[in-house]
Amino acid sequence: MVYLYLFITFFEIGLFGFGGGYGMLSLIQGEVVYHWHWMTTAEFTDIVAISQMTPGPVGINAATYCGYTAVKNAGFSMPMAILGSTTATIALVLPSLILMILISKMFMKYMKSPIVEGIFSGLRPAVVGLLAAATLMLMTADNFSTPDNPWQFWISCFLFVATFVGVKFMKINPIRMIMYCAFAGLLLLY
Repeated sequence: MVYLYLFITFFEIGLFGFGGGYGMLSLIQGEVVYHWHWMTTAEFTDIVAISQMTPGPVGINAATYCGYTAVKNAGFSMPMAILGSTTATIALVLPSLILMILISKMFMKYMKSPIVEGIFSGLRPAVVGLLAAATLMLMTADNFSTPDNPWQFWISCFLFVATFVGVKFMKINPIRMIMYCAFAGLLLLY
C-alpha cells in the first residue's frame, strides 16, 4: 500500500512542481515529512544534502532517496526499499514526460501567442515563491540550531551569509563553497 501512496504523492508533485528540483523541495518536504510522516525533518535535510551532492537533478534525486527512506522506515527490506525509490522516481518524472509529449508540437505553434506568454509571465513569480519556500523550510533548528546554543547557531548563520555573499557577489563556484562549508563543519566537530 505504501507504494501506491508513494506513486500518487510523487505523481502529484511532478505534476504541480514548477521551477525544477529546488522548487519541488518544499512540496516534497510538505508531503513526506508533514503529511505522510514517512521521515523526520532531520532525515529530509540529509536527503536534500545528498541530493545536491550526487549527479543529476536535485528533485529526482530527492524523490529517489525519499522513496527509499519511506519504505525502509515502514519496516521493509532493502530490495523493497529500492522498489520504493524506483516508484517515487518514475512517478515524479511521468507527468513531465506525458505533458511534454502532448504539448511539444502545440507549444512550438503557439509560442508567440499572448495567452502563452501571459501564462509564463504568471508562472515566474510562482517559481520564485516555491524556491523561497524551500529555503525557508530548510531553515529549521535541525539545520541552524537555536539561539539557546549560541555557538552553533551563530556559526550556522555565518556560514549561510558567507555562502550567499561568496556565490552571489564574489562569484565563487558553488561547488567550491560547498566544500569550504563542509571543511568548516568538520573543523567545528573538534
